[in-house]
Amino acid sequence: MKQWMCGPCGMIYDETLGMPEEGIAPGTLFEDIPDDWACPDCGVTKADFFVIPD
Repeated sequence: MKQWMCGPCGMIYDETLGMPEEGIAPGTLFEDIPDDWACPDCGVTKADFFVIPD
């Protein structure tokens, strides 16, 4: 599973952990998060996230 970083604020989305507090179950792939989801820390869209290389 991958980790994704918000470019503007640096918040990390870890697919293994999900974000239960945001209604995203552990194991949810980033591409499976709804397109209207926004970074909970700064409000940008999914397009502003990038995958963190292994």
